[in-house]
Amino acid sequence: MSATDPARATPASHGSARVHEPRRGDCPWCGSARLRNRLRTGDLRRHRPGLFTVDECRDCGHTFQNPRLTAEGLAFYRRTVRGAPRDPATERVLALHAVRRRHRGAARAMLPFGEPESWLDVGTGLARFPLTAREFFPYTAFDGTDLTARVERARTLGRVEEAHIGPLTDPRVLARLAGRYDVVSLLHHLEHTTDPRAELHAALDALRPGGHLLIETLDPRCAFAALFGRWWLPYDQPRRPHLLPQRNLRAELEGRGCAIVTAGHRAAHVPHDL
Repeated sequence: MSATDPARATPASHGSARVHEPRRGDCPWCGSARLRNRLRTGDLRRHRPGLFTVDECRDCGHTFQNPRLTAEGLAFYRRTVRGAPRDPATERVLALHAVRRRHRGAARAMLPFGEPESWLDVGTGLARFPLTAREFFPYTAFDGTDLTARVERARTLGRVEEAHIGPLTDPRVLARLAGRYDVVSLLHHLEHTTDPRAELHAALDALRPGGHLLIETLDPRCAFAALFGRWWLPYDQPRRPHLLPQRNLRAELEGRGCAIVTAGHRAAHVPHDL
């Protein structure tokens, strides 16, 4: 295998300009130029080469990767390394148990609003959340979107009825889904997108009038973030370009005419949340 094989290529071999966009001097959420550095860190989870900077807007609190990775850079850092050792079985079981517990909590949040007819899970992957949510909503039709073909596998497994590959912001995807759903869920999805505002608006466009948007995301102003700094694993650089404060999400949703029916912070719910 040659040193330039794309499967083994590193950011250094690609060149920084191919994996990083130009550094920006303003907040991507509110446009303020009052930025402060939050941290500089390497890839603490997968130990791949590179140094990543996270800045925070002093005005709105939006926290973001700066400079942001290009699409090619994101693809590199999200790629599974072939031949890399897998986690021990006990760790996988603990992780799946924690995810299932989180999914059950998210599904229960919708119980007061009755059983929806249709539900879209954005960024569903193998649709583990629809699989869990069906325990509470057995008559709901679940569909899913994902950037990868995993969602097709989820459809084959019967976890979703319709599978759509691509971002929800893709006009071709949204044209098929607009105005169809009683519930759209964005569970730990916005922080992984390159444009969370556009993703949020696309999710609202997929709702029927009177529908519900279910969001679960990380709070960059969490006390643990201040206490542990770069060791606060939810920063998860370089795979999370954005972290959105709750007040920013609330203002954006209310600006689109949404009523916030319930909101709040939850205690840490997976082991690496501390």
